[in-house]
Amino acid sequence: MLGSDITLGVILAVLAASYLIGTIPCGLLFSRAAGLGDIRKIGSGNIGATNVLRTGRKWVALCTMIGDTAKGIVPIVIVRAMWPEEIFFHALVGLFTVLGHVFPVWLRFQGGKGVATFGGLLLALSLPVGAIAGAVWLALVCITRYSSLAALVATALSPILAWFFTDPKTTAVIAAVAVLVWQRHHSNIRRLLRGEETKVGAKT
Repeated sequence: MLGSDITLGVILAVLAASYLIGTIPCGLLFSRAAGLGDIRKIGSGNIGATNVLRTGRKWVALCTMIGDTAKGIVPIVIVRAMWPEEIFFHALVGLFTVLGHVFPVWLRFQGGKGVATFGGLLLALSLPVGAIAGAVWLALVCITRYSSLAALVATALSPILAWFFTDPKTTAVIAAVAVLVWQRHHSNIRRLLRGEETKVGAKT
């Protein structure tokens, strides 16, 4: 499945490092640095950029989004530079980074919903997939002002795009992460169905 030059120890070490990179709580760190306190006690209690935006500090939310997206890009770029032919390994690294973001050991495995980090993963694995999914997300946010709805649609679209732009194994990993992101949005889906979801820009 992977090249013979990559030992099991190397694989486990790289995946563990990817997970740890994913656990960096950008929203929590940036919010505290900005004097906003614990973002987990505000709004939805999530550490992602959408909840940070509810504080009214747009620049803090932007920094959070950039940081979380970078977490999905950097590990894959590093591993690709070291093992350029191991495409499936690149995808696995992205998967473990998202797992770190969603289930960070430092926060009792209560992390974000994985949208921005998933977006970084898509951009790193396939620029066309990431760019199209990102454009769909941005368009729907502008039209509906529901970040969760935009994320759900873009996430659902990503495995379909991956089928055309990547290989089957990478598509399978992207589909698995998409399912995880949808699962993390179960409460948002219920609020959307009830018409109670908070729109982007609404303060707590």
